Formats: sequence, C-alpha cells, structure tokens
Amino acid sequence: MSVHRPGPSHRPRFSPAAILLAVLSALSLLLTLPTAAQADDVPPRGSARLGQGVIEHDGQGGLPTGGGATQTEGVDVSSHQGNVVWSTLWNSGVKWAYVKATEGTYYENPYFAQQYNGSYNVGMIRGAYHFATPDTASGASQANYFASNGGGWSRDGRTLPGALDIEWNPYGAACYGKSQSAMVSWIRDFLTTYKARTGRDAVIYTATSWWKQCTGNYSGFGASNPLWIARYDTSPGELPAGWGFHTMWQYTSSGPTVGDHNKFNGAYDRVQALANG
Repeated sequence: MSVHRPGPSHRPRFSPAAILLAVLSALSLLLTLPTAAQADDVPPRGSARLGQGVIEHDGQGGLPTGGGATQTEGVDVSSHQGNVVWSTLWNSGVKWAYVKATEGTYYENPYFAQQYNGSYNVGMIRGAYHFATPDTASGASQANYFASNGGGWSRDGRTLPGALDIEWNPYGAACYGKSQSAMVSWIRDFLTTYKARTGRDAVIYTATSWWKQCTGNYSGFGASNPLWIARYDTSPGELPAGWGFHTMWQYTSSGPTVGDHNKFNGAYDRVQALANG
C-alpha cells in the first residue's frame, strides 16, 4: 500500500537578515515622521512671511511715539493678505510697499500680481521680497528664482530693489542647520547673484538677535546692502554689526488694514532715491 507524503511547502521563506532589514527600515521611517504635535506646529511650505518669528523670539513692546526725524509709512504683504484694498492704505498715508514674490525655489505668491501691480497703480513705490530657505537650495539658485519670478528691478522710479528676507526658520532649526560661516557664505551667494541679475544691491531684512545667532553678527554687508530691521517696539533698537543706520523698520504686525507696517528712515524723496538707485 502506498503512503501519501506531503510535498514541500510553497510558503515563502525569509532569511533572518531580510527580516531584520525590514524591521530596521520600518523603525527608521517611524523615527523620521513628525509627531502629531510637531505636524500641527510646522506651517506648510510657502506660508512663511516677513517677521513671522519676531514676536516668538524677540517679543513685542509698544508702538513708535512719533516725532524726531521724518519717516515714511509703508506696508509688506504676502498671500496671507489675499487681494489688498490698496486705495484704503494709500488714503491712510501709506506710500510704499513690499510684496512677497517667492520662497526657496518652490513657491510663488499666487496673489503677487494683484498686490504688486495694485500698489503701483494706486501710486505707491513698491518692491518684491524673497523668503530665504537656506536648507533647500543654494543662494545663487534662490536669487535666480526670485529675479525670474517677480524680483527683478526696473529703472522707472517706482520700483524698489528686491529684498532678501533672512530670519528664523518656521519649518525647523532657526539657522536652517548651517554654521555661522556657512550662513554668511549662503547670503553672499544670494546677494552676488541678485546684483549680477538686476544691477542692484538687494535690501536685507532681518532681526538683530537672529543675525547674531546665525551669522555671528557678521559685519560685511553694511557698506552695500540697505538694512530693513525687524523690531516690534518703540524704537529699532540695536542694529546688526556693519550698519550704522537702518533704511526701513518693520515695527508692528498688527497695524491697520494690513498688519505688517513699516517706517522708511527718511522723507518720501529718500524712498524715491532708493528706487532710482
């Protein structure tokens, strides 16, 4: 009598090495995923704007008291403001504006045309700014992206040079994972490329505390690049090394009509002078 013997199993067999590799890969993925709290705290890419980290890192004091040297009111806007009613701002005394054009090499402000052209059409002198993300692409790459997507300059007497917004990283480590010397090199790369593309020295927007922390208070840009200082208090306070004076001062994020209000350090003809180069 014949005896039936079961054939070899057709179930797949995995070696211990393959199992270990799969486990390690799964653990690695879990470790790189943000926790629910982290995901809630990190804004979406592209949403950064001038002064986003000022209150969190430097706090907020009083408002300027007026008096002293003549200053000219301005505003800055991004996609957060949507379509801006520029006539209201103009009638309130706002004479100049900066509009976010780009971020990194991956984002263009969808409201840029309405904001940039609208401010110009109502009579303002206007310019564009770029939110820097030094951890995503080189300074040269970002300067080229900016210059090609709204950050150019024209000799029409109403266009300000482009501004580099370099401040706290809203998506991660404050200094974007760069050493102080590497950050200075990145900024220089951006500025050099921007000038080659447009013929103008870019404005630098920053806060003194960030500049000290992330560049070591580098003093080498003050001779050529106008300073736009961020400080929400009664005065601009201490300036970064290399600048004996500021050109613009963002003094609040809760002003009328558009939250971000600024003062140009001079009368209207000085705003015109910066536009004219």
